[in-house]
Amino acid sequence: MIVKLLLLAALAAQDVKNEKYGPHERNVLDLWKAKSDAPTPLVIFIHGGGFRGGDKSGLSKPLLEKCLASGISVAAIHYRLTQTAPFPAAMHDSARAVQHLRHRAKDWNLNPDRFAATGGSAGAGISLWLAFHDDLADPKSEDPVARQSTRLSCVVGLQAQTSYDRRYIQKNIGGKAHEHPALPPFWGLKPEEFETEKAYKIYEECSPITFLTKDDPPVYLSYTGRDQPSDKPGAGIHSEKFGHLLHEEMKKFGIACEVKVGRNGVDSQLQFFQRYLK
Repeated sequence: MIVKLLLLAALAAQDVKNEKYGPHERNVLDLWKAKSDAPTPLVIFIHGGGFRGGDKSGLSKPLLEKCLASGISVAAIHYRLTQTAPFPAAMHDSARAVQHLRHRAKDWNLNPDRFAATGGSAGAGISLWLAFHDDLADPKSEDPVARQSTRLSCVVGLQAQTSYDRRYIQKNIGGKAHEHPALPPFWGLKPEEFETEKAYKIYEECSPITFLTKDDPPVYLSYTGRDQPSDKPGAGIHSEKFGHLLHEEMKKFGIACEVKVGRNGVDSQLQFFQRYLK
């Protein structure tokens, strides 16, 4: 608790705090507005935590400060965790947050055509899922928020999983990465259901790489290179192999995908945002 309070204190005061974007108690977001006469681009931070923990206070202070200084506004969101609801709750909540921010873009001096997302681990996976998935906007909805687009201009992901398909992870990452304890509650499956048609459908629908097409936005992925597959259940779930595999797929479509392994600071992330948002 003390660490969390110190982290919160380290961030600049929000211009908008705990704005409700949906009915659940975790459907809230914060917003820091860059000073600008013209509408600003927006980076949306989606926290990690294995879909079962974490919160918006995990936003990087250096990233926040550098984005604001360069004229990019920043939002940070909460979403439902797997203790409350499995996939697709986290993805759909995050999509709704994007739509809410677009709906309020004029009020908050945001450019709705220049939205990006970032996050680590689960947050990176959600960001990629939003980036690659078909637009979830419902133009015929009576709800004006639901009519807004969920598409993104670019994504920066740290320690990202590009697939949550148990079969894909077992085949391409190796070891026992596919046995990470956060995955079954995310899928909403029991062990006896792992090799069923029901499971296979969920695996495909929850995996960002499933939806990759030629009209998708550029991606920057960063990995520490320290999480390698082994006989330990879950080891390798942050392997850079995820990034390299996505890079090969995006290259086929001519979409920019940068994969960095090792020490990569906030400046590189900011430069990527500036390239595709400004």
